[in-house]
Amino acid sequence: MPSNVQGGKAFGLLKEQQRQKLEEINKEYLEDQKYRDEEDLPEKLESLKNKYAEFDLNDQGEIDLMGLKRMMEKLGVPKTHLELKKMIVEVTGGSSNTINYRDFVKMMLGKRSAVLKLVLIFEDKANGSPCKPDGPPPKRDIASLP
Repeated sequence: MPSNVQGGKAFGLLKEQQRQKLEEINKEYLEDQKYRDEEDLPEKLESLKNKYAEFDLNDQGEIDLMGLKRMMEKLGVPKTHLELKKMIVEVTGGSSNTINYRDFVKMMLGKRSAVLKLVLIFEDKANGSPCKPDGPPPKRDIASLP
């Protein structure tokens, strides 16, 4: 990478390199026999790549605690640091304190339902229609509280 680029241009180059890395990992999944029955695999992988790249804040090819925190906040489900750490352990099996793209894809395509996967799936469904009801909230009395 030329050393005379600054700011946005350098960031653009980093993002491009990162996307290429993610693209290579996607190819591995496309060629993996384990995932050949997965429907719409190319589309799913493309969507996962874009979502992942958005929250890989340091462009190191991994989502750290702050990246995950930002992701959860943006999805409207802020989490405590402890919850975020648990999510990372859940995705990585405790092998790392950051989520790399392979772990991310494995989680999203896998059968296990990790918290992060549920949130992302919910967010995708929620994008289709606003879930907030219009108007003031219904009146509640003490008896209706959980």
